Order: sequence, then C-alpha cells, then structure tokens
Amino acid sequence: MIDFPRLFAFDDWANREEVRHLRALSKPPAAAIKILAHIIGTEWLFLGRLRRDPKPAVVWPDLTLDQISEQIDRLRVEWKQKFDLNDVVEYVNSKGERWSSRAEDILMHVIIHGGYHRGQIATIVRQSGETPAYTDYIHCTRSGLI
Repeated sequence: MIDFPRLFAFDDWANREEVRHLRALSKPPAAAIKILAHIIGTEWLFLGRLRRDPKPAVVWPDLTLDQISEQIDRLRVEWKQKFDLNDVVEYVNSKGERWSSRAEDILMHVIIHGGYHRGQIATIVRQSGETPAYTDYIHCTRSGLI
C-alpha cells in the first residue's frame, strides 16, 4: 500500500526547501521560480480535479517566491483530505482532451511530477553557477525531516 500522507509530507518539504534555497541565492534564476510555480499550479489543478471543481487552476501561474510559499502553506492543509483511491475522475486536460484516471494514479502523478520538475530546477540552478537544493526523498527520510 502506498503511503500517500508520507509522500505528500515529502512533497511539501521538498517544495519548501526549493523556496528556502532560491531565496538564499543572490539572484535566483527566473526560470527556476517559474517551474516551481508550475509545480504548485499543477498541484492545485489535480486537487481541483479530484474534488470535481468545474473551474480548473492555472497550470503555469505567474507567482513570486512569497506567493509560492503561501500556496505551499495552503496545499499542505488541502492535501490532508482523504480520497477514495479507486474513485475514477473524469476531466478535460489543457489540450481539451477528455480523460479518466483513478484517484490513486492522480495522487502518484502529483508526487512524480513535482520530483521531475524539481530536477529541472536543480539543473537551472547549477547552470547559473550555484549549487541546487538537496531535495532527494532518501535525504529527507534519513534526516528525519518527515
């Protein structure tokens, strides 16, 4: 059985770590901030789909680090909601395509999607001459951060 509360605690920690780290840089790359905002926008989008909200969230929101941090605070609370993992959710994606996905698959997608894009942020930060945040799951767990 997948421990989604633990995975979402990790996701929350990793996103907060990205905010903390980007704030500490003398000049955080704008592309890194944009991707981090996308992670947050996508989390709201899929949370809305799980709740069957008729108005989807913006996938590429234009957010500052302060706004991202505020959104992470809100998401931390919202992701504690319980979902029926076998529930099938019907939705239309950003391309206008109709899809249906199990809630369990949506939850896993959110976790994997965040990790994928945090890897892109690490590359962007490294290319700017800085050291990226260390947001690996195993680092988080063995350090007792969740």
